[in-house]
Amino acid sequence: MVHHHTDLMSLMLQGCDDYWAWNKKDKSHEVKLTGTRQQTAHFHPKWSNGTAGVRGTRCLNYGTHYWEVRVSQRLFGTSMMFGVGTKHARLHVDAFVNLVGEDEQSWGISHKGTAWHNGKGRNFTKPFHENEATTVGILFDWSKGTLSYFKDGEPLGVAFSGLNRVNQELYPIVCSTAAKTEMTLGRRRRMYHNLQDRCRAAIVSKLKEEKQIDSLPLPNRMRTFLKDTLR
Repeated sequence: MVHHHTDLMSLMLQGCDDYWAWNKKDKSHEVKLTGTRQQTAHFHPKWSNGTAGVRGTRCLNYGTHYWEVRVSQRLFGTSMMFGVGTKHARLHVDAFVNLVGEDEQSWGISHKGTAWHNGKGRNFTKPFHENEATTVGILFDWSKGTLSYFKDGEPLGVAFSGLNRVNQELYPIVCSTAAKTEMTLGRRRRMYHNLQDRCRAAIVSKLKEEKQIDSLPLPNRMRTFLKDTLR
């Protein structure tokens, strides 16, 4: 347990803030995105007759990433899930299922404390208290191939390993079976890829909004490079 906490601490101290969001082009029709830069996913706005998911915009491969998902007090139902998946992982099904981890395309844990991959579930942690706001932290470490979880700041340990052997792009993914449930992205951090990336993070951290990049006296290619971190 301890070393996951150490990994997270080093990411907090040495990494940089990340700015990805939920992907408005890559979601179930039963997910409505709201809030600043699509950071809140609202599942089944009217009623629910199935399972709805959404992918994040950040490709996780080759890096170390940490992100938090804040679940509103409406935490209940068959399955609310948090994990990672490829572009082939389904984001909607007209049935109440554990969608993240239903096949070999995704890996996730549910609020019932079960870890799912390839259609198989196993007990991973204690079930979350229902109808209680909860923050789920997810740490993806490509070099170790691990996906670790935290609940309200407490480490739950490694749920999956061997993810660095996956030869497709992996993205954050969440899903819910329950009506009018909400998940909001909280803190997002990642490790620098190289010195150029570190310089970019220093510049972006000083800017209030994306359009300020356009006024910087830089070549277009450098402007594009700066904007890439905000997607």
